[in-house]
Amino acid sequence: MSEPSSASGEARLALTAGVGCYLIWGFVPLAFQAMGRLGVGSWEILAHRTLWGAPTALLLVLIARQGRQVMAVFTNRKVLAWLLLSSALIAANWAIFITAVNSGRVLEFSFGYYITPLLNMASGALFFRERIDRIGIISMGLAAVGVAFQALALGHLPLISLALAVSFGGYGVVRKQVQADAQTGLFIECLLLSVPGVLYLAWLGNQGLGHFTASTETTLWLIAAGPITALPLALFAWCARRLPLSTMAFMQFIGPTIGFAIGIAQHEAFTALHAASFVFIWGGAAIFAWGAWRRSRLALRAQSIVEAAAK
Repeated sequence: MSEPSSASGEARLALTAGVGCYLIWGFVPLAFQAMGRLGVGSWEILAHRTLWGAPTALLLVLIARQGRQVMAVFTNRKVLAWLLLSSALIAANWAIFITAVNSGRVLEFSFGYYITPLLNMASGALFFRERIDRIGIISMGLAAVGVAFQALALGHLPLISLALAVSFGGYGVVRKQVQADAQTGLFIECLLLSVPGVLYLAWLGNQGLGHFTASTETTLWLIAAGPITALPLALFAWCARRLPLSTMAFMQFIGPTIGFAIGIAQHEAFTALHAASFVFIWGGAAIFAWGAWRRSRLALRAQSIVEAAAK
């Protein structure tokens, strides 16, 4: 009796961690907007995000007892090269994200992260020969129509949305090649990015343009950029190994949905064309999530049949 109870308890804890992770990602725009209102520019926020993300990620590495793995990565040029590339992609994603949030384009970033899981599906087919079923094709078709409506609403291609989706999707593809745990990879990425980050902050300080010591509030917000970056990634890595794909598929839309609500609450432009674009992207996201749930159920049913036959 104790084993099922223990498994159920871990599942509930993993679900809580997953929801917590996506809630943090959903409300992160408010934190960056608070820093922006204090006069901190996007590049300075990014530099502090990488600088303070490194000690936070190091703490997670120590908790997970992955110190030896970190040292092993530094002696493996191939893994280090992949992490250098993933660092560049995630830095580009963070820079675009912060700029979008602090320039009143929260709806565009929300749209981008709705596209991301569908783009991941296409990447899986292109780079890893993963099969796309009929549900996947319909999902991506609806997303493409949504992008077209968004382009009509904006008067141009939704470059911010597409850049966010491509950079984060590319990051996922590259990290799939890296033979290192999430905490180890994140720490090394932050460590690599902290070098140009520190140099940039030193230059800002020398020019009298830095904001780190402008006020106690500013200092605390900039330091908080580290945990805001590292904690949700750690929660995601932990719960992803313990929850079914179907559950993760539904949860990954929490973040952009919160972002959408923030954009509407802040009175960003939202025309009928914008509404149409989101209707199509929500339709694609819903079908994608339903497909993931269906595949998970079929896999569990097949596993149950195999286990029953083995008895």
